[in-house]
Amino acid sequence: MAERQEQSAPDAVLTRIGQVVMLHHAGDREEARHRLLGLWAEIGEHGDPLHRCTLAHYLADTQDDPEDELAWDLRALTAAEEVADGRAGAHGGSPAVRALYPSLQLNLAADYARLGRPDAARTHLHRARGAARALADDRYGEGVRAAIRQLEIRLDEDQAPGGRGAPGPRS
Repeated sequence: MAERQEQSAPDAVLTRIGQVVMLHHAGDREEARHRLLGLWAEIGEHGDPLHRCTLAHYLADTQDDPEDELAWDLRALTAAEEVADGRAGAHGGSPAVRALYPSLQLNLAADYARLGRPDAARTHLHRARGAARALADDRYGEGVRAAIRQLEIRLDEDQAPGGRGAPGPRS
């Protein structure tokens, strides 16, 4: 019975992350970054992979330097892979992480595009497209698929003579 209650109880860490994300979306990027880094210090490099994935995913959005953004996105993907591989205990194979996987790959593709690494960008874009097939035909799924198409078009334009520069949609 206690295990069942634990599974249905809200996750306090994810709630705290969500509150900071709302602060970021309200426009206070610097304070959001500061608070997310504080949560990262609490969780640690070896904390719950679902928490690390979610936190790193949102920390990437608060970075000013594209290399830092890439580093946080890579941390998010590594943690997501731990969850997907079932190494995350109670969160093993989490549907939430499976739904986030296309976005994680898309963000990495956008990071690599910004850093002038089109081959790496295309690799992650291909992975994002494949993972997006599992998404529902809802607002989130359509938004991720649209962002994938948008980045694909921009990468194609960049490859053409006189290309216009790397994109940046994040989801």
